[in-house]
Amino acid sequence: MISEGSSFMRGLLIGGAFCIFITLIGHIKVAHESTTSHEHHHVQALNKEEVLKLSENELSQNMRVYCIILVKPKDLTLWAAAKDTWVKHCDKAEFYSSEEVKAFESISVNTNDMWAMIRKAIQIAYEKNKSEYSWFFISQPSVFAVIENLKFFLLKKDPSQPFYIGHTSTSGDLEYVDIAGGIVLSVESLNRLIAVFNEPDKCPESGGIIWKVSEDKQLAMCLKYKNVLAENAEDSEGKNVFNTKSVGTLIKEAMENDPQKVVEGCCSDMAITFSGLSPNNMQVMMYGVYRLRAYGHSFNDALVFMPPENSNND
Repeated sequence: MISEGSSFMRGLLIGGAFCIFITLIGHIKVAHESTTSHEHHHVQALNKEEVLKLSENELSQNMRVYCIILVKPKDLTLWAAAKDTWVKHCDKAEFYSSEEVKAFESISVNTNDMWAMIRKAIQIAYEKNKSEYSWFFISQPSVFAVIENLKFFLLKKDPSQPFYIGHTSTSGDLEYVDIAGGIVLSVESLNRLIAVFNEPDKCPESGGIIWKVSEDKQLAMCLKYKNVLAENAEDSEGKNVFNTKSVGTLIKEAMENDPQKVVEGCCSDMAITFSGLSPNNMQVMMYGVYRLRAYGHSFNDALVFMPPENSNND
């Protein structure tokens, strides 16, 4: 009896392990519809010489960015801070919330699951705005974004190409854009993503059965089926422009690494996002980025991005 009982338990454990393995493979394995070469995983901004060569028709009127901010009721203070600061600089911004909240105007997607929230927000935004906007920026409310720097970075990028850009990370053989730093999708990448949303065997509405895959990894898996691969965004010197940490954290790390090169070791001059900010941090960032000026110092930028019509941005 003891021998039979041991055999049964051993078989049960082996069978359970096998089921977990099959489930994991089913959700992690990603195939391509066709084999295309991917020439780069790093996309850089223009340098000063390239900026000076730009023509007038390559300026703000052709650089329209739609911002999707994903929020939940527990994020109300961050929500309010984002709305009062950087969000005003988007050409259009809408908050997509997990449920209806009377305090703020938002589009309810009626789910707490972050992957489901992203899917529904993208589908709604795409159907309403695909003909008006070339670039879609997905963010969480703890992110501070400098939209003008995002437009500058995208100046020479073709939205009819499948760009999927941000701060990339890796998980096994999967390269994905970390949502903590914000995600940028061209309208062509959205065209392909919407198509794969209709293929549940490739892009399921829910995560793994045994454990969930994070929403940014799930997004990368779905995009990869359509040959849209994650690109790490960098300035002309190779520094990251999408940051998954706050300015304070990055400065602290730079000081620990090399106290003599804090500025060089910290952040790009053309940084687009910082993450993990409190509402007060956002107001401080707004002051530093848009309001503080050195008296008598003239800024002669080669580019001027005009604010959206009727905007009350700084």
